[in-house]
Amino acid sequence: MRMCEAAFAGLSAVRAGRGMERSASGRIWLRALSGVAALALATSAASAETMSSALARAYASNPDINQQRAAVRGLDENIPKAKAGWLPKVNATASVGAQYTYLRVAPTRIDESHLTRQRPNGAKYDDATPRGYGVTASETLFDGFRTLNSVRQAESQAFGARETMRNTEQTILLNAATSYMNVLRDTAVVNLRKNNISVLEEQLRQTRDRFQVGEVTRTDVAQAEASLAQSRSDFFAAQSLLRASVAAFRQYVGVDPKNLAPAKSVEALLPKKLNAAVDISQIEHPAIGSALHNVDVAAYAVKVAESALYPTVQVNGAVNRQLDSQGFTGQKLFSASLTGQLNVPIYQGGAEYASIRQAKEQLGQARLAADLARDQVRALVVTNWGQLETARAQLISGQAAVTAGCQRLRGGPVTAMTAGSGTRSSATCRPRIPGTVAVAVSTTAPARSRTSAAVPCRRSPAVASPARSTISSASPETGAGAGMWAAAPAR
Repeated sequence: MRMCEAAFAGLSAVRAGRGMERSASGRIWLRALSGVAALALATSAASAETMSSALARAYASNPDINQQRAAVRGLDENIPKAKAGWLPKVNATASVGAQYTYLRVAPTRIDESHLTRQRPNGAKYDDATPRGYGVTASETLFDGFRTLNSVRQAESQAFGARETMRNTEQTILLNAATSYMNVLRDTAVVNLRKNNISVLEEQLRQTRDRFQVGEVTRTDVAQAEASLAQSRSDFFAAQSLLRASVAAFRQYVGVDPKNLAPAKSVEALLPKKLNAAVDISQIEHPAIGSALHNVDVAAYAVKVAESALYPTVQVNGAVNRQLDSQGFTGQKLFSASLTGQLNVPIYQGGAEYASIRQAKEQLGQARLAADLARDQVRALVVTNWGQLETARAQLISGQAAVTAGCQRLRGGPVTAMTAGSGTRSSATCRPRIPGTVAVAVSTTAPARSRTSAAVPCRRSPAVASPARSTISSASPETGAGAGMWAAAPAR
């Protein structure tokens, strides 16, 4: 409707412009109205959901991708944590309090040999407020390369998390594209099933009319009724598949599918040979990249464990000032120190050696996991390549069958098997113009019709025989659903 209104607006603009071409203002109005019409057409075209917009929406709002991004940001913080081992550690301290001191000096006996050596009697009372402050700093000069290997390990973890995020993005986008095409396919199947029900209802009506005049038997009527019942069953099954595809689209893209446009083929972007596809996957697949980074993480973990056997060298410095020290008012104390410390591990119970052996076993496990990832990716590529070649062959065979059927129909009536019913029916060869597909899931089968939903491709206008009915078949054009074949209008 919007496209029609835009087209009428553009036509009116052209007609109005013909009368104003002689003046400059007329040409300006003509250009302005043409621009409005073009904008309206662009807006109408932009209203349809395309494959690119669906993938962009999934990439921006899918919860699986967003939670993986949060995990990557969390692992990135391990790098500054590891680099903290190279930086000094500085602490400031302060203290304040109240102290009561009572000091009494006991009298001493008189030393007869030294009459002058006497300790005077007396006592001393003092209420003081001891307080102080200070700064301590420490710097590790050598820690057995623990910090260096920890930083490299954290970087490998971050790179591995990025590869895991790429793998998640690849999986989600593939699922989004698959659900997009499944919605188009299932929408086309539902329309075909619905059309087939209308055709079989007309066939059943004609069969009953012929039974009334004695041209066919009761068995023919029963066969027509069975075909109609089977067609309705297929219609409900197709509706169920469409609902499942819509739910999957909503899960991966985040919105319900509406007005899906046909998707373009990406076959031109694929490698030409299977060996080329396998070689590219072994280099660029994110699952293999993540596994290789995990190998690096395990290798650095071994070096971190071995650093416990190395000596460490550390420098410590401290500056302190105390007021009213030792509980006496007026006493002051100031101290400053700078010391070097060397620690050499001699025996610590053997825990370090156990940690080293454990890290080495984990390294071997990571290497085996990387080999497993390579084999899995290779098998996945070969499997998908085989499915692609099978789909190509089926597409070629289907196109040949449709072409042959159309040529046969042009020469006269032809019989074909009705999908899912085992009944012969005639087919039409009238493709519908590709366009957007509006997704709608009904809950009931089509109502019974008294007129034929499609007319067979026949030379004579006679009524079709009851053993023949018109069905719709899939279009060989690119874009499932958009290129479906529509039945001809009733005569």
